[in-house]
Amino acid sequence: MRVIRKYNGYYTQFLIDYEREEKKELTGKQTGLDVGLNYFYTDCSGNQIDNPRFLRKDERKLKKLQRRLSRTQKGSQNRQKARNKLGRAHLKVSRRRNDWACKLAQHVIRSNDLVAVENLRIRNMVKNHHLAKSISDAAWYRFREWLEYMARVYGVPVIAVEPAYTSQNCSNCGEKVVKTLSTRTHECPHCGYIADRDENAARNILKSALKQLSNKETDKKSINGLI
Repeated sequence: MRVIRKYNGYYTQFLIDYEREEKKELTGKQTGLDVGLNYFYTDCSGNQIDNPRFLRKDERKLKKLQRRLSRTQKGSQNRQKARNKLGRAHLKVSRRRNDWACKLAQHVIRSNDLVAVENLRIRNMVKNHHLAKSISDAAWYRFREWLEYMARVYGVPVIAVEPAYTSQNCSNCGEKVVKTLSTRTHECPHCGYIADRDENAARNILKSALKQLSNKETDKKSINGLI
């Protein structure tokens, strides 16, 4: 047990040794997810989930509270009250984001028998100061954590693949089609396949995951053959 202090009070956390398991009917579906900033993610079927942007929506209110805090005198009771108000506002944003990511991850896991995602290095990505706030607000890392947790609960494999060339390669023929970040439509000059850039990436992510599974099965058979 541990006690945690937050801006809206004290909380007690209990650590319990319990393995949660839930039953799930097979759906016969597999999906690949490509996360982004325009849309939170696009799957390999072209379905897109809007980015909720919890921080951006409350940014004006947060800035107002920050200005109030900066005008107070250090060490005063008014400063402590202003700090608590600002902290509670940030806490509310964080909780809404976490709740949304949890429910979305559970929906994805319960709707599919296999989920493929990119193994993104979020810590390196937020070093870009132009995108750091938007990436943090999108909560890709938190969504990934909930996705893997729900995967263990429902017994659904979540496979992380390397993000290299998932946006550049054509998911239909495999040829490389160079695109800038501003190019939002994939148009392959080799096979004529046209799709949304993120949908094409999601299809490549799923293909890479299935290839990983196939290689693992081959390796297992080889080891069993040697034994």
